[in-house]
Amino acid sequence: MNILIIAIDTLRAQQMSCYGYERRTTPAIDELASEGVLFEQMICSAIPTQPSFTTIYTGMHPMSHGIVANGGSAVLPRGVPLLPEILLKAGWTTCAVDNLAHSKPWFHKGYEFYIDPSLRRPLRLSVTCEQQNRRAVEFLNQCGSERFFLFVHYWDPHTPYFPPKRYRTMFYEGDEATATDPQNEALEPLWRHPLGQRWRDTWLKLPEGRITDPEYIRALYDGSVRYADDGVNALLSALDASGQAENTLVVLMGDHGECLGEHGVWYDHHGLFDENMRVPFILRAPGQLPSGVRINSAVQTIDAAPTILDAVGIEPHSSMDGQSLLSTIDPSLTQQPPYEEPERVIASECTWQAKWTLRKPDARLILARSIDFYGSPPRELYDRIHDPKETRNIADEQPERADAMETELEEWIASETARLGRKIDPVIEQGRQKFAERWR
Repeated sequence: MNILIIAIDTLRAQQMSCYGYERRTTPAIDELASEGVLFEQMICSAIPTQPSFTTIYTGMHPMSHGIVANGGSAVLPRGVPLLPEILLKAGWTTCAVDNLAHSKPWFHKGYEFYIDPSLRRPLRLSVTCEQQNRRAVEFLNQCGSERFFLFVHYWDPHTPYFPPKRYRTMFYEGDEATATDPQNEALEPLWRHPLGQRWRDTWLKLPEGRITDPEYIRALYDGSVRYADDGVNALLSALDASGQAENTLVVLMGDHGECLGEHGVWYDHHGLFDENMRVPFILRAPGQLPSGVRINSAVQTIDAAPTILDAVGIEPHSSMDGQSLLSTIDPSLTQQPPYEEPERVIASECTWQAKWTLRKPDARLILARSIDFYGSPPRELYDRIHDPKETRNIADEQPERADAMETELEEWIASETARLGRKIDPVIEQGRQKFAERWR
């Protein structure tokens, strides 16, 4: 069986119509989900992009593989098996249409063909789904009868949300005068923030003036999602035309989400909340997986690689922390042990913040390792039952509950750090210097 992974950067599940969003932002992905299996609660283990994709490729928790920040000097240990390497050795022709390898060398390991259309762009993350598809379709048309693994990485929903013109007002009810109304002060918190001061002078402008309506920017994000969805439609149509669709496992997923003003975070993926952590994960394999199935179990991005390998008959590597998800769909699909839904999810972030989170069905604890760019408290506790949007920090009101969760999290970090032979928590190691320089 062939494998096609379509990874859409910065795509949060809440903004997709197949995940319940009121705007029809993802009609092609909706159809894909109706033909396969949609996981409702896929939680990413690391923010931002490089740690998250390292997790997706290795099936390892960021504590295990050690990459928790973009940039920096941390490297993936030699010998860590990567999904494309495993598939190449097993006989798949491997190809990536991507640009992650320009930042970290392990992202091209295992690929016979590595194609980077973003080299033609002054800003690499501004490469479009149409440009990515052009090269991906060329590969599909040339691979003939070879069994292939194709990884295609779209960036379209990433800041600065600049889709082609026809998408920019697709979901906006006002006009440019409304978008720049000087009487609207809803974005004033953003303009007072250092990041907002930078964005105000770059992309948050129209010919009529500075954008003042947050709904216009939300509509830009939604339009970018719709543009990426049209890219998905074109790529899947090309797969159909190639005659390979019936023998291809299609995986659609995100690396992390985005905050659109929630939690005081404007138009970026900072913060260990579900707006950033809950991402799409959809599988389609005609004749092998059922159609129209939705799985509500909590699963993690560490499970992606084991699941893909299991689906094509390869034993997941022993280094992988994740589990195959096939048994959650139908136990007869796999010889692997039944999936054990985690009682907790532990995830890290090193962006403008250096934090860990302990996420349980009833509560979330967020623990900071350094002062952050938003002036957030060092410890946050949210009741996910009574406050599902996680807007009210109750750490000071319920200190015993917060203490218990902090102890649980710190004991796990200490235990894993010792088990792996590390000298220090990698979030402290990789996040501290950036913040020290930023805030001194």
